[in-house]
Amino acid sequence: MTTPTQTLTPVRSSMLVFGQPDIQTDEIDEVVATLRSRWIGTGPKTAQFEREFAEYVGVESAVAVSSCTSALMLALIASGVGSGDEVITTPLTFCATTNAILHAGAVPVLADVDPRTMNIDPASIEAQITEKTKALVIVHFAGRACAMDEILAIVRRHDLLLIEDCAHAIETTYKGQHAGTFGDFGCFSFYATKNVCTAEGGMVVSRSPELAARIKTLALHGLSRDAWKRFGDDGYEHYQVTEAGFKCNMTDLQSSLGIHQLRRVDEAWQLREDVWRRYDTAFGELPLELPASPFGSDRHALHLYTVLVDKDRCGLSRDEFLRAMTVQNIGVGVHYVSLPEHEFYRQHLGWSPDDCPHAARIGRQTVSLPLSPALTYDDVEDVVVAVRRALGAAS
Repeated sequence: MTTPTQTLTPVRSSMLVFGQPDIQTDEIDEVVATLRSRWIGTGPKTAQFEREFAEYVGVESAVAVSSCTSALMLALIASGVGSGDEVITTPLTFCATTNAILHAGAVPVLADVDPRTMNIDPASIEAQITEKTKALVIVHFAGRACAMDEILAIVRRHDLLLIEDCAHAIETTYKGQHAGTFGDFGCFSFYATKNVCTAEGGMVVSRSPELAARIKTLALHGLSRDAWKRFGDDGYEHYQVTEAGFKCNMTDLQSSLGIHQLRRVDEAWQLREDVWRRYDTAFGELPLELPASPFGSDRHALHLYTVLVDKDRCGLSRDEFLRAMTVQNIGVGVHYVSLPEHEFYRQHLGWSPDDCPHAARIGRQTVSLPLSPALTYDDVEDVVVAVRRALGAAS
């Protein structure tokens, strides 16, 4: 039997890749210069990227690492979180957030999300606190700042550590202050789909220079000196192993991309803002639940444009909508199926989707549409046409 979705034809000749990075000549030239320098590991370009990122978010120092996942794990370990400690986090996030807690030896505990903002709900955080709770790991979902006043009040009231997962939130501010600078640590991502891209990579910032220095040591085997200091122009310098660390450093090849991506971050934000507003206008009359408006006094990073597809309203399920978009050569994403839906967490942590009903509903309905500064006007029009055709096929 042929379904309405199967009768759709592509709106374009080639697949529009979801989350495609905007790589320009400056990045390419910088990478080539790094290759020609023969210094491709952690060195001067990484140090430069760290300085410029610290200046951008308004902190004294930043530490470049291999991923946001490693950033979260190192932040937890440097905070002293370990065996027997409970860490409250959100169920509407990538598995890396929870896996980092597990790798630190702690127990992740879920608080549900606000159904409109999709960020962790402070009231649900409060309800999950026990005598074993040591830290919160909050996620600024899609680039929208969490309710920081309420969260900081909880942190102070219960004397908790606060780690901000800013994988979506490089440009995000709350009452004029950058996301990632409220808690003990802020952890950022430069994965291929992120607003600043180094292919893979992350950054840790901290209000404490001492904690930032410990992150740098933990990220490179626990060595007292990195390769740039050991093999630099001043001659070889001996190092000591000060603790059992990890291998989580960023390379100069990655940093060569990041330097120029960061310098264009505001220009890229404005391009995504234009796409967002065009989507809002085009989809306003459709039976989709659109994201809450990001345009207010705080700065939303505009990382994800997520719509909710409710079968009762739209005539097709979220997964049917995904297939309809793919058939039309439009790449889409899912951010995210809630963590309790995954078999590993159900089996090993005893989680159930019923524990977090708002996150479960969102996770079963959510679709992320292309939102990249690399999109052309025609690309955006193709997305709009494909969305309308997908919903029309179900009517």
